[in-house]
Parts: sequence; C-alpha cells; structure tokens
Amino acid sequence: MNKAQLIDAMAEKAGLTKADAKKALDAFVDATGDALKQGDRVALVGFGSFSVSKRNARTGRNPQTGKEIKIPAKQVVKFKAGSELSGSVN
Repeated sequence: MNKAQLIDAMAEKAGLTKADAKKALDAFVDATGDALKQGDRVALVGFGSFSVSKRNARTGRNPQTGKEIKIPAKQVVKFKAGSELSGSVN
C-alpha cells in the first residue's frame, strides 16, 4: 500500500474527503517526526511505538571491492508493533 492508497482507505473508513485524509496523514507524519527529532517516543496503544535509538560507529566492508570502510554512528528510528496489530496479522 502506498501513500495514495492509504489516504483513500483512511477517507473511506473515516468518512472524510480525500483532502482531509491527506491533511490528517501529513499532520501525523509531521508530528511524529518532530517528536522523534526531540528524542521522544511515540506510542499508539494497540498499534505500536516509534522510538529513536543510537547505532554505534562500526567497520563494514564494501561488497564490490572487499575494502574495509568506516560506518559513522547515527540515530535510527525503530518501530515495535503492538499486541493488537501483531495479533491481527497472525
């Protein structure tokens, strides 16, 4: 499912126009991104939680040349599915 299909599904299930559903989805993505940039955790009970984790610097290998490369440390976003979401998939 891509973004346009998600907007269509949200509009249909919530009885919104597609424009309103797009605004709602964009607002959710922006608010979640802002919270994660500040280091906060975003938890949606039953759906899952988004959090930021630090990945340490490490040494990797270029698969084409086999030469070692240094991979810098960075922040990564993690998602952990909630029990209701996991249960509905299985």
